[in-house]
Amino acid sequence: MKRLLVVVDMQNDFVNGSLKAEGGEEAAVAVRALVGRERERNTEIVYTKDLHGDNYLETQEGKRLPIPHCIRGTKGAELADGIYIAGAKIFEKDAFASVALGEYARDGKYDEILFAGICTDICVVSNALLVKAYCPTARVAVSASACAGTTKENHLSALNVMKCCQIDIE
Repeated sequence: MKRLLVVVDMQNDFVNGSLKAEGGEEAAVAVRALVGRERERNTEIVYTKDLHGDNYLETQEGKRLPIPHCIRGTKGAELADGIYIAGAKIFEKDAFASVALGEYARDGKYDEILFAGICTDICVVSNALLVKAYCPTARVAVSASACAGTTKENHLSALNVMKCCQIDIE
């Protein structure tokens, strides 16, 4: 069985920085453990990184969410300690979802694709739904304990949306 783990935006600004997710530090602990378990299973692991330029506040997102975060070259944009596996593929993105990730998942012909990361209600749900569209025959799942949302309520709402779209919640 060919498996893929997608670790979404586990960056310092979301874990404990300028846009800290509710439960972000706990999710980081869970993601570290999940990455370890999946490595033992020989699961391929890839990452997404939310990255913005110095002009973030001038962008559409910046106008709607005027909190600079994940600015390229800053500590906040880096993956949290102990999350990244050296040599693993990283999908840089300046939007919520990564089309390149969807294409990669489709072309890899994975049987199972598991998601973890931050924020459940923004980038995790966006990428999970996108990958589900690109890979309709693959089992797509989300590790709920290895995710955190903008709020606990939003986290749970996003999990429910994904469940309704036939994404398994673990």
